[in-house]
Amino acid sequence: MAFDRIDRQIMALLQQDGRMTNVDLAERVGLTAPPCLRRVRALEEAGVIRGYHADLDAASLGYPITVFAMVSLRSQAEHDLTAFEQHVAAIPQVRECHMLNGEIDFILKIVAEDLKSFQEILTTHLTPAPNVASVKTSLTIRTAKSISGVPVDVDAR
Repeated sequence: MAFDRIDRQIMALLQQDGRMTNVDLAERVGLTAPPCLRRVRALEEAGVIRGYHADLDAASLGYPITVFAMVSLRSQAEHDLTAFEQHVAAIPQVRECHMLNGEIDFILKIVAEDLKSFQEILTTHLTPAPNVASVKTSLTIRTAKSISGVPVDVDAR
């Protein structure tokens, strides 16, 4: 899908503030409300805008621990990869799961209430999971940068 300057402005503005009204959005990109809404709906229907969400503070909700787990599997056959992805999708504390190229097969971002609850996730859900060869974990000390979304160059041609 090709994006013009207005599409890119719409994406950048909605990524910054998904609660912005269509009237405000239209004004900021120099359109009237109906064509702006048509563009937003087209971006949504094309799957470019995948959704809107609130950015919640994990610690405020009782999840002050963030751990990255590097998982190696015994087999990288497609059905084994898919089975692992489905397994971790069912664990609510696993917030992200990325398949990697290289020595490690997956990296998971996991939130936990405390170290004991993380250990429980590790020992009852991850290490005994089918096809898991090893799990290496790193506990975050602090987060220097955490930005959702992607950079949108509104001046690209």
